[in-house]
Amino acid sequence: MRLQLADEVAARIRELIVDGRVRPGEHLRLERLAAEFRISVTPVREALKSLRAEGFVVLEPRRGFVVAPLSKQDVTDLFWVQAGIAAELAARAAAALDDAALGDLDAFHHALEQARTVHRPDLMEQHNRDFHRRINVAAASPKLAWSMGTAARYVPRGMFGDVPDWPRLAVRDHRRVLDALRAGDGPGAGAEMRAHVLRAGELLVAHLERRGRWRPDGPGR
Repeated sequence: MRLQLADEVAARIRELIVDGRVRPGEHLRLERLAAEFRISVTPVREALKSLRAEGFVVLEPRRGFVVAPLSKQDVTDLFWVQAGIAAELAARAAAALDDAALGDLDAFHHALEQARTVHRPDLMEQHNRDFHRRINVAAASPKLAWSMGTAARYVPRGMFGDVPDWPRLAVRDHRRVLDALRAGDGPGAGAEMRAHVLRAGELLVAHLERRGRWRPDGPGR
């Protein structure tokens, strides 16, 4: 349970770093974070150790944990890695999906469309994750799926709801991926998935840039 809490704390701090609410070089005080999250110091310390291993924070003598620099290229590179893995998983899934699995994907896609209609970005992100997870499971490549999950952790949950045009493009892209999967077109599914993930990365980078994420006087550098 404590490990799960540490993971949740790491996800929240990761989001603060990526969207620029905490700046590179900023000291992350254990006690302040624990008070903000209303938890003990222990899971916060464990979360920061995990983020140090991921390169989001560094441990400096006499200062403790400090936010590491995160460039626009860093974020772009994270999506480039995800796109390659996701494309391969989709290509493998195309040959393995049965009618039941395709039905699941249809249901997730329909739910995604409905969530967009009622302007629920939180539900859109959930159905988006469900759609991708179902494809990854169908690929029957656990090590590759694990690698995808690891790469995806670097992009905090809940960020895309604020990204303009993401809802429309997510619905469109998922339909294209699903059509290729239904046709059993592995290369086509892989190409559509790669384009989808890279496009999401471009949208997020542009969104963060508009918010001044990388301006010296903005919310992050």
